[in-house]
Amino acid sequence: MNQGNNGEKVRIGLVQINNSFSGADYLPFAVGLLQAYTQRYSPRPERYEFLPPIFHRLRVDAAVEQLLGADIVGFSVYVWNYRISLEIAKRLKARRPETVILFGGPHVPDRGDAFLRENRFVDLCCHGEGEQVFLKLLENFPSPDWQTIPSVSYLNKQGEFITHPKVQRLRDLSVIPSPYLEGVFAPLMAAHPGHQWLALWETNRGCPFSCTFCDWGSSIQAKMTQFDMPRLQREVDWFAAQKVEFIFCCDSNFGILNRDVDIVNYVADVKKRTGYPQALSVQNTKNATERAYMVQKILSDAGLNKGVTISLQSMDPETLRSIKRQNISTKTYQDLQRRFTPDKVETYTDLILGLPGETYETFVEGVSEVISEGQHNRIQFNDLSILPNAEMGDPEYQKKYGMVIVETNIINIHGSLADSENEIQEKQQLVVATSTLPREDWVRVRAFGWWSAFLHFDKLLQIPLILIHELAGVSYRDLIEAFSKGPHERYPLLAEVWRFFLDEARRIQNGGEEYTRSEQWLNIYWPTDEFVFIKLSFEKRLGRFYEEAEALLEELLQRKAATLPPRLLHEAVLLNKSLIKQPFQTENVDLELSYNIWEFYKGAREGQPVPLREQPAACHVDRASDRWTSWDDWCRQVVWYGNKKGAYLYGHQTVHREFAGHY
Repeated sequence: MNQGNNGEKVRIGLVQINNSFSGADYLPFAVGLLQAYTQRYSPRPERYEFLPPIFHRLRVDAAVEQLLGADIVGFSVYVWNYRISLEIAKRLKARRPETVILFGGPHVPDRGDAFLRENRFVDLCCHGEGEQVFLKLLENFPSPDWQTIPSVSYLNKQGEFITHPKVQRLRDLSVIPSPYLEGVFAPLMAAHPGHQWLALWETNRGCPFSCTFCDWGSSIQAKMTQFDMPRLQREVDWFAAQKVEFIFCCDSNFGILNRDVDIVNYVADVKKRTGYPQALSVQNTKNATERAYMVQKILSDAGLNKGVTISLQSMDPETLRSIKRQNISTKTYQDLQRRFTPDKVETYTDLILGLPGETYETFVEGVSEVISEGQHNRIQFNDLSILPNAEMGDPEYQKKYGMVIVETNIINIHGSLADSENEIQEKQQLVVATSTLPREDWVRVRAFGWWSAFLHFDKLLQIPLILIHELAGVSYRDLIEAFSKGPHERYPLLAEVWRFFLDEARRIQNGGEEYTRSEQWLNIYWPTDEFVFIKLSFEKRLGRFYEEAEALLEELLQRKAATLPPRLLHEAVLLNKSLIKQPFQTENVDLELSYNIWEFYKGAREGQPVPLREQPAACHVDRASDRWTSWDDWCRQVVWYGNKKGAYLYGHQTVHREFAGHY
């Protein structure tokens, strides 16, 4: 072992493994902060030699070889890299027992006793902010006595569990040097010329909320601290100079501070001057409607966002109390959605499936309300998974709400099947039932979500659904449930799709992946609704789908004693069918309609209602401008890249490449 006090270097390995998104990788920001802080504040920075960081998934043995010469190795772990990090550490310790192994990051349990006993190759756990703690550990090296180091836990020589109080959080974040501006990543980028880099970015730390499914507020506590504006502006300039396309802002509540408007204005100005960055993703603050609106409007006008996420999670007051979000107003989000719609800023709503207190009834009513309020782009139905340091990770909390949890593989949306065959598969703890949402109700809720996506957000029937809702007053819940509750013997194709949705939900409930695998279509994992869209298109059964759907909707109207003007339903279904993007179509289509259906539909979508008028209306469908001459091209360019916008109708602007797994 290098002693460090005899002139030899102390060699340091850093590991922050991020998922790759369509060939692009995040720069390892968390461990970069540790290195930058050490090099700035160590009284003997020349004492330390930092090895190239491990920043993405690679073979475990290759990672071990890269780290073999290190005296100390620090791992930053979260749900997407937890198991591979443990395996690298285990094999490294077996090869070189004297290496000190430190685990930090959000996935290190606050209650570290069991973790350390299960993973004896880990010497220390670091809890909370790591910059000060990491430097103290380095300065203490090579002494194995860690009694003076705060925020760590470990097993002593007698096997006793020792944990130290957390160090006081840094109140002045300006003392933390930027790894971007300090050149920490320059050697890494030079070693990977031509590589596409993504950036993680902090403008503040802290979260004043305590949602029980989230470990953000619990891990960084409520007090907000800020990085200074000159530093942030220089970092934006650096991103632009390095041609970084995508920045993910790690702040939990962007827009909570007045200056956040100035920050996005600066980013927008830099993009206007340089062309970079091309996208900035921020997590909206809660309850600050005006600033959230201004921030997202600036980003949208500058082409820096692909839409605004409305993080409702649930519409049920009892559920919101159960997860400690009762102080976050759903009205705030609904107001934002209503304001963005006429501005042509697309919004997407997040709902979490399987939250404590939620029932089948409250969930489907919530979905129906969200659509009624004007959400026609996308609801992202997120399955509930447990994070170890969230309140929901407490066994007593889980017992209170009767939570049934299964372990499943973590799979990225549109992730490669080849990537899923990595030697180390990451896992998640998925909630598949609660006391208020029994197992079969969870299956029905999951299938209802797919029907909602398939029929409405993938736009396969959005035109007639909106017309029926607006003109006949039928709820979106009744419209969507009709496809699962109808007499299936008369609608065999719809019955087949419903059974497939139920089977896929039960597969997930029994520990299967969240997405549907397909070797045939791009060899990736598809959202189940998209998989069905592709399957029906490939099998040339979309025509049959529209025949059954029209008959079922006609029957629903009769059952509800609701009426539409003559031929309106038929023409709405015909228009929707004609507008669906399909491969190998090259001929334009001209429809002669009896009503201004397209105007009515567009007005309803954009929050600017147009009266329905009975008048001859010519509708031209331009199929010649966008053509796809192979199933692979259509699957990739239409179904995958158009996912978030549901851009499956002719007339949508061309959508661009999406990073796999990246909402």
